[in-house]
Amino acid sequence: MDLGWGVVSLPALRSWQRAAMESYLEARPRDWLVTATPGAGKTTYALATARQLWDSGVIRRIVVVTPTDHLRSQWRGAAVRAGFRLDAVPNGERLPADAHGAVVTYAQVAAQPALHRARTNGRATLVIFDEIHHAGDAMSWGTAAVDAFEPARRRLSITGTPFRSDQARIPHIRYDAASDGGSVSVADFTYAYKNALADGVVRPVLFAAYSGVSRWENSAGAVLEATLGDHDLSRITEQAAWRTALSPDGGWIPHVLAAADHRLDELRAGRMPDAGGLVLASNQEHARAYADVLLRLTGTKPMLVLSDEPDSSKRIESFTDDPDQRFLVAVRQVAEGVDIPRLAVGVYATSACTALFFAQAVGRFVRSRRRGETATIFLPAVRNLLALAAKLEEERDHVLVPKQSAVEDVAGFEKRADRLEPTGAFTALEASAEFAHLVASGAAHTGTAGVSEDDADFLGLPGLLTADQEATLLRSRDERARRVAKGSRRLTIDGDPLGLSRAARMTDDLVDPMLVRRALATAVSERAQSTGQAHADVYAALMRLVPGPRSADATVRTLKARLAALAQL
Repeated sequence: MDLGWGVVSLPALRSWQRAAMESYLEARPRDWLVTATPGAGKTTYALATARQLWDSGVIRRIVVVTPTDHLRSQWRGAAVRAGFRLDAVPNGERLPADAHGAVVTYAQVAAQPALHRARTNGRATLVIFDEIHHAGDAMSWGTAAVDAFEPARRRLSITGTPFRSDQARIPHIRYDAASDGGSVSVADFTYAYKNALADGVVRPVLFAAYSGVSRWENSAGAVLEATLGDHDLSRITEQAAWRTALSPDGGWIPHVLAAADHRLDELRAGRMPDAGGLVLASNQEHARAYADVLLRLTGTKPMLVLSDEPDSSKRIESFTDDPDQRFLVAVRQVAEGVDIPRLAVGVYATSACTALFFAQAVGRFVRSRRRGETATIFLPAVRNLLALAAKLEEERDHVLVPKQSAVEDVAGFEKRADRLEPTGAFTALEASAEFAHLVASGAAHTGTAGVSEDDADFLGLPGLLTADQEATLLRSRDERARRVAKGSRRLTIDGDPLGLSRAARMTDDLVDPMLVRRALATAVSERAQSTGQAHADVYAALMRLVPGPRSADATVRTLKARLAALAQL
């Protein structure tokens, strides 16, 4: 089909997308809410539905409303593939005559609702509200969304998280009375994470929880200490221990980032050679510091994305398209809606603790491209996050409770608290990290199954092991890394710093040839890229400096000697 601007090239619809579209077309509603887990393909569904409405003459304009500018870019690209030209026009400009509609933000609509109402009045319009729960972020946003699009012929709302962390109503959504006197949002079509998991549409997610001892100084000058994951901790003490663990100057962050880098190595060496990692930070200061830690640990500079930088969207696109980029470090901009299918390793190093933010953050890792892919997210072992991880497969709606009721989150944190509350004057002193357990399919796995790293190498890669076996591997590697890190000196190759994750693999304490061989392959690849040489030429030069069998058959001693010899090339 040609709409006069482009030829439709939408992918074949998944079964849930077709069922949702058929239900919508049969019902012919003015307002319709679809809730589908992040990564399920809500954009494709919405554009396929728009195409059907356009073909049948029901609509002659499309307006997509999104939370962020970056999502506007994603929608415009997806619309082109569907044969639609949707312009991201500023409020003061006219829509081009050949445009099929526009992509705007909720903030734009709130700034000039009368303008958008006039546009909607001009033609039979379909309004697609992307992540509709954001329309309640500010009173002006919700009011403007109602006023601006009241004349619309059709309004289609989609979201991966059909709930909010406060009592603000979500516009254009139906609420039914609840038994407790409150009300609850009602979706017209739901496709939950557990359904998508069963269909192979999304990846299974493993949560690697890390505890550790935190020490901090309170407002009275007293030095306090607590262990993350200790169930006897008070709320305030747990928050202080959590904040201390997230300090870039402590030991928790480098340890967990090294573990995440190790997991990324495993994925990139096997089924996912383009696998990428995402580190979510609490604020820009922490994000910059975490990027520096990753550089020291890996010798590779990560992509840093900060929302107030004008090229942030271009940085996200660059990371998405460049398989050689390993880690992306960000605050909030990548936590929702941004589609980077190769993300498979995450570090939840943020103090954001609402169910909404957590679900959206996890959604960045679940999009499946092929069977057998898994995602691993490293996070602090604190009650709120572990409860959210365990409830990942549960369906949730937006519940408005009676005014006299207390509003509590799933693990007891107040829903109105978007992140950790300050605990007074506070100075983080130090924090250690230690693998605690793995959370998979709602159950915790502490690593009691018998499996060695040789077994894992024989089986292939993580993803073929059971959750208990995965936990055993993480625990054994974690303990060995801590032993090696004690007193190990910083190693360098050609002046490039190598931190705990790679330095540990080259010490005498490490005898696993698989890991040393992988470190050598990475170092040779980096040398080849920096000099423009072919990999084979670099290896040939190393063989002349350190004779012996090829890497696959070489001893650990020979592999380490070749790694050190790279500095002489």
